[in-house]
Amino acid sequence: MSLFAIASILIVISALFGYLNVRYLRLPNTIGLMVITIIFTLLILATSFVDDTLLEHEKQLIFQIDFKTVLLDVMLSFLLFAGALHTNFQQLKIQRKPILTFATFSTITSTFLVGVLVYFLLQMLTLEVDFIYCLLFGALISPTDPIAVLGILKQVGAPKNLETKIVGESLFNDGVGVVVFLTIYQIAKGGGDVTFMHVAEMFLVEVIGGIGLGFLLGWITYKLLKSIDDYDVEVIITIAAVMGGTVLAQYLHLSAPLAMVTAGLIVGHDTVRQTTMSKTTEQYVDKFWELIDILLNTILFVMIGMEILILTYNHQYILAGIFCVPTLLLARYLSLMLPIKLFAKKLDFVPNTNLIMTWGGLRGGISIALALSLTSEMHRDLFLVITYIVVVFSIIGQGLTVGKLIKRLSKE
Repeated sequence: MSLFAIASILIVISALFGYLNVRYLRLPNTIGLMVITIIFTLLILATSFVDDTLLEHEKQLIFQIDFKTVLLDVMLSFLLFAGALHTNFQQLKIQRKPILTFATFSTITSTFLVGVLVYFLLQMLTLEVDFIYCLLFGALISPTDPIAVLGILKQVGAPKNLETKIVGESLFNDGVGVVVFLTIYQIAKGGGDVTFMHVAEMFLVEVIGGIGLGFLLGWITYKLLKSIDDYDVEVIITIAAVMGGTVLAQYLHLSAPLAMVTAGLIVGHDTVRQTTMSKTTEQYVDKFWELIDILLNTILFVMIGMEILILTYNHQYILAGIFCVPTLLLARYLSLMLPIKLFAKKLDFVPNTNLIMTWGGLRGGISIALALSLTSEMHRDLFLVITYIVVVFSIIGQGLTVGKLIKRLSKE
């Protein structure tokens, strides 16, 4: 099947399921699409006992999509730029210290807490898994997913300073999470020569280099937008910044996601908007990137729902996934505790920030993509099932209730 045919099928399915959600379920798009896709896939599985034609066609489609490459190398840059473009820069600047601490200290702490807790949990379930692989799972599941967070939080009406903490953390912690994941991955594969200097070098090159490239892209985009007044060309310039910047970041082995977040924050800054864009240009740029955000989110969550076909249905794996849900919530709560206590007196934190950030720290497609990159020796099937259960609970269970939780707890 050609790339165009695969993309066409995904967009047609996304449009149909999006219509059904808006017409009947009326859930937030990301949640509704995944619910409908999972139900649709389960129905196909059920009908396969009579006729497996539809099942084979869907399997063929899924196996031709490299989920990891499509998400991490293509879609993520567009989604992060679109999200950062509409993030409140002033609030982000005020909250920069806790956000930086959440994205680094809390992510690394959560990685080790999850690794330890999951190791003992799997032992209790008589699943013999080496600690290093549990630690690897901790690295892929600890970063909150900016796509899931941005897609749901903007609809729940959270206080701005709280929304900025959760969104800011999710925009930046995937860069740290990927470095931690790659380091542990190399150790797990037998690369015993990994040293502190090697890890520090990876961090500096990937993270700091990615942010630096993002500043450069943002500055160039700003200069180009300022020198002309033609909304058609200016929209194309923002597309070129994302696509060209992503290719350049990958070529230089820098963090493309962090580069896109940084570039998006600069282009979306109020001062940059006022000095470079006419009202017409600003409207077209915003509407274009809102549409890209909605389209790619729609396709992504349909793909996540369809990934249920590649899971290994083992009752122990499913049980481990169910028990991992509260385990991960506990690890996240503990990892946030110290930074919140450290900054609560200096900055205006809403009541019960820890509980709200724990429940609002959603996992999504990035965790599934990283789980798909594991090898069979790393217990890929087990951790893929666990990751899928955690992601589905996170997006549906936490996503549907986080708005009510915020309204209730932030006013206490």
